[in-house]
Amino acid sequence: MSASLQFLTDETGHKTAVVLPLHDYERLLEDLDDLSVAAERRDEESLNHNDFLKLLQDDGLVSA
Repeated sequence: MSASLQFLTDETGHKTAVVLPLHDYERLLEDLDDLSVAAERRDEESLNHNDFLKLLQDDGLVSA
C-alpha cells in the first residue's frame, strides 16, 4: 500500500474518508474479488497436483 494516503476529516478532526492512489484502489478491488471467489469455492472438492495436471493434459492445455 502506498504511503501517499490522505484522510478527510470533519469539523471536529475525526477522519471520515480516505483518498488513495488509483493503483492502490485497483489492487484492493482485485484482492476483494479474489477473496470473494475463494469464499464461493470454499466447499469445492480439491484435486492433488497430479490429478490436476492430468485434467490439463486431457484438455490439451499442457503437454505430457
